Amino acid sequence: MNTIRSSYSTLIKKKANDLGFMFCGISRAEKLEKESHDLETFLNQNRHGQMQWLENYFDLRTDPTKLFPGAKSVISLALNYFPKDFQNSDSPQISKYAYGKDYHFVIKEKLKNLLLFIQEEIGDIQGRAFVDSAPIMDKVWAKKSGIGWVGKHTNVIHPKAGSFFFLGELVIDLELVADGPIKDYCGTCTKCIDACPTDALTAPYEIDGKKCISYYTIELKDELPIDMQGKFENWMFGCDICQDVCPWNRFSKPNKEEWFEPNSELLKMKSNDWNELTQELFSEVFRKSAVKRTKFSGLTRNIQFLNEKSKN
Repeated sequence: MNTIRSSYSTLIKKKANDLGFMFCGISRAEKLEKESHDLETFLNQNRHGQMQWLENYFDLRTDPTKLFPGAKSVISLALNYFPKDFQNSDSPQISKYAYGKDYHFVIKEKLKNLLLFIQEEIGDIQGRAFVDSAPIMDKVWAKKSGIGWVGKHTNVIHPKAGSFFFLGELVIDLELVADGPIKDYCGTCTKCIDACPTDALTAPYEIDGKKCISYYTIELKDELPIDMQGKFENWMFGCDICQDVCPWNRFSKPNKEEWFEPNSELLKMKSNDWNELTQELFSEVFRKSAVKRTKFSGLTRNIQFLNEKSKN
């Protein structure tokens, strides 16, 4: 039986690679005991701010067998998004993950194809595909499956590829051979913590989500707090500071996913272009991008906030 499960695991990992996923790891579907306590502490300390969705479906979020009854395995997958070309350094910046097409659509399609392959090759296997919009703790499952360790900046790091990759999961009712976690190689390094301009990384492996630049520029719908003036370091959507300074990201290589190619206009735009951004140009440049989440009004609010810094 173990031999059969092992052959299934190998078959699935090979297909995942064929679909363009960088890494694939497998965990046994079970309730997350320690992580349930950690999440409860995070929420009780109000480190999620206005991200109220993190409070919803707590039982489902911490137990995949409730999220998908009959679940036996969690297949974790990583998809590289590190770009080969970048924005002008003098322009307001968006996080690299939002350069191309919204990753939710790209990964969901790949996961559906992987599930279809499993059904065709193995049999009547049922499952559900998840990309971070659903109540599942993707970083936890990536860690359990050996895709990487959770670094001090709370992102998953792979020792040969850094941390610029998306995560997705396929939860299925087929028992597979589970992989185990790998060692944490952060060591004594604190570069991510030292570099965070808003002190969102309150301690190694701990983040106060409501202090993160990504939270302010994407999740927060109110006016940006005046005491944060001058602390965003030119980020208008998201933030990559903690990843950019991480020594492990010297191993990041440009992705090969055509959907993640940025709009050429995005790469050409300079500060003045952003200051004169119109609704029409916003809709064109970010037509399929995750940046649409903040809307034209949110992005222009962020740009104006950055401009206020330069006036002071």
